[in-house]
Amino acid sequence: MSLIDVLGSTPRLKIIRELSHGPRYVSELTEAVGMDGKTAAHHLSTLEESGIVEHYRRGNRKYYRLVRTVEFRVAPPPQRTFILQATERPDAASGDD
Repeated sequence: MSLIDVLGSTPRLKIIRELSHGPRYVSELTEAVGMDGKTAAHHLSTLEESGIVEHYRRGNRKYYRLVRTVEFRVAPPPQRTFILQATERPDAASGDD
């Protein structure tokens, strides 16, 4: 799935926005974005497969965190630039696993 396809989903963008504030455990995340657990699991799986998020466990809780920075820039004519890229986050390697 392309980055455009992954990020072309409002629920996934809501999840990314919430995770931009820091790691969240699943039930906290589902409550914050207003979706049920099954739907959230589907979107989190897609985000994880794309390499934008990863999970780790602490006790009985499964946490998700952003591991890539996503940047979207559009410039009007005459440049007509369209950039969508995801890059590794510098703090992603310092995992809490």
